[in-house]
Amino acid sequence: MTFRARREKLRAILNGTRCIRPGSVYDAISMRIAADLGFELGMFGGSVASLAVLGDPDVALITLTELAEQVRRMSRASALPFLVDADHGYGNALNVRRTVQELETAGAAGLTIEDTLLPPAFGEPRTQLISLEEGVGKMKAALDGRGDPSLVILGRTGAVSITSLDDAIARAKAYEATGVDGLFFTGIKTRSELDAIAAATSLPIVLGGAPEEMSDLDYLASRRVRIALQGHAPIAAATQAVYDTLKALHEGTSPKQLKGLASGELTARITREVEVKARSRDMLGLKS
Repeated sequence: MTFRARREKLRAILNGTRCIRPGSVYDAISMRIAADLGFELGMFGGSVASLAVLGDPDVALITLTELAEQVRRMSRASALPFLVDADHGYGNALNVRRTVQELETAGAAGLTIEDTLLPPAFGEPRTQLISLEEGVGKMKAALDGRGDPSLVILGRTGAVSITSLDDAIARAKAYEATGVDGLFFTGIKTRSELDAIAAATSLPIVLGGAPEEMSDLDYLASRRVRIALQGHAPIAAATQAVYDTLKALHEGTSPKQLKGLASGELTARITREVEVKARSRDMLGLKS
């Protein structure tokens, strides 16, 4: 499947009437598992990118090159369309333009550009935002950097929980006016906040983590929420599994006594062993 076909699938989700849950993905294997299980979309978050690539917390240490290389590996492994958290675009508006170019050629179906001040300012413990004007400039730069018009670009803000609901609405309306394809919100805690945002804007909405009272997909769909994230449990589960397995081995457990390991059948399916053997027969003359 071409990159454009993947991007058109994401656009169909945004232009539809349902609200879906994406699968949190972070590497080639998680991409294939999400696709095999039937997820329509993957989400590659900034925090999991930092964990998967650096083993570091989400404090804006990962570089654009490192992120783009991981996106490229994931794109190669599966045709599942996925949305990439591009953070603040790795700098000012000109850096944002470069970020879009790199992630587009790496195969992302869509990406988010946020207005958080990153990296954090010296001596400031609270999350801060860039000005609305600078945020608008970044959205314009993202659109200018797009070569494939089917690439989805989402303007993202966490202003609801950082400054105010009114500021979040003002930013959303300004970003919408630049021509972005959708709006991504984090920090929304109540239905009344989402209702106000939906009433003030017209673009499809992507929602970050939200409380239980906002888990009703029908309600979310009625407020134009087309994608609702559920956090990043898969990488947390993988971390625990690796920890438990290594701990057991270190304490003397025999490999044959380990529990919870992937079966040979599952491993073969995820690694596409049948297809690889077929290519080996056809292209290398190998007999299996």
